[in-house]
Amino acid sequence: MTNIDLDSMSLEELKALQKDVNKAVDGFEGKRRKEALAAVEAAARENGFTLAELTGQPSKKSKLVSPPKYVHPENPEMTWTGRGRQPEWMKDAIENGRSKDEFLIK
Repeated sequence: MTNIDLDSMSLEELKALQKDVNKAVDGFEGKRRKEALAAVEAAARENGFTLAELTGQPSKKSKLVSPPKYVHPENPEMTWTGRGRQPEWMKDAIENGRSKDEFLIK
């Protein structure tokens, strides 16, 4: 370890050193956290589980997909879940006096 003579350093040098030390500490903790997480995930996999299954948290990979709720009357491949932005075909139909209920998938 390097011995640093703090008494001979200026305030600017001390602040720069403090910034470098804080950055090194944060990096060290982040690296240790990643290593620990990788070890826990490996142990879960060895036992046939994912970490999300063991902690009860939803996995980032397994996002729930909503089933379509509405269908285009002429093109059944065009659907909408009812979430997010309305598709143009739905906007156009509503502007022409039609109801969303007319497009519900039964």
